[in-house]
Amino acid sequence: MRRFGFTGIAMAMIMAVGALSGCGGGSETSKKDNGGKNLKVAIICSAAGQNDNGYNQTAIEGVKKAEKDFGIKYKVVEPTTGVPKALESLADDGYQIIFNLEYDFEALINGTGGAQAIAKMYPDTTFICMNDNPNKDSEGKQLHDNVISVLFDVHESSFVAGALTTLVNENAKELFGETDYKFSDPENGGRAVGFIGGTNSNGITVFSYGYIEGINYEAKKLGVNYDYYAKYDAGFTDSATGSTVAGTYYNQKANVVFAVAGAVGDGVASKAKEEGKLAIQVDANKDSQQPGYILTSVMKNTDVPVYEIVKAASEGKT
Repeated sequence: MRRFGFTGIAMAMIMAVGALSGCGGGSETSKKDNGGKNLKVAIICSAAGQNDNGYNQTAIEGVKKAEKDFGIKYKVVEPTTGVPKALESLADDGYQIIFNLEYDFEALINGTGGAQAIAKMYPDTTFICMNDNPNKDSEGKQLHDNVISVLFDVHESSFVAGALTTLVNENAKELFGETDYKFSDPENGGRAVGFIGGTNSNGITVFSYGYIEGINYEAKKLGVNYDYYAKYDAGFTDSATGSTVAGTYYNQKANVVFAVAGAVGDGVASKAKEEGKLAIQVDANKDSQQPGYILTSVMKNTDVPVYEIVKAASEGKT
């Protein structure tokens, strides 16, 4: 089995850029006959599942486009017995490229329970770690040649979302009026925001760092300070958790809550409408979810690295 080494594409993917959608109510490549039909690609979904209308679903759209353009074969897995077993099973079945969208890389990189690192066990398989760069030792040196780390510059789009939050919060009456919204007065405790993350991992905290910086950037210019409420262990599947936590933050006079937690964010959006306040969503443009109550969506565009990496392999670029 041939291992695909994407030296150039790996460096490009390290700097993949996120995007910010607004709040509001390419040409197609011909199929290549150059090895794509022999390429097997797998995507291991995160806990939010393949129909999350965001992170996983967008990545799957990327591999579907690659199937259409290059004739590759693909499989989507929602692991029921853990990510390590899914990785081994897919590698045993001959999948040359495996994308891991879950925040679980220990067995792949270092091995667990005395076992060898999975990456070392399957040197002819290329593994893609999304949202983190675990493939390095304590000195920052690369551990495995067959592991690619894909990081997203979502701190940049989150910064913009943070700046937007402050500006909207300070001018809410002028922007929205008082008929359908119940914003807390900034001069009476309303200078507060909330953040809900699915897990305390690098792929989630990068959003919050950028968001805080954006909030403070505009707040400093206005000579005001903001309180920041955050939860980093909300998971990715329970919308009721999102509703409950967001409700707490709204009751503490936050006017905007940013959710980076898959389906948990759906509960945040519903609570925003119920409370007459605003939510920020993630990974896809979800303005239509609760029209008028989604301030914006910070998008990661996971389809881009999936498609580009598969394209490089299909075209024999190593």
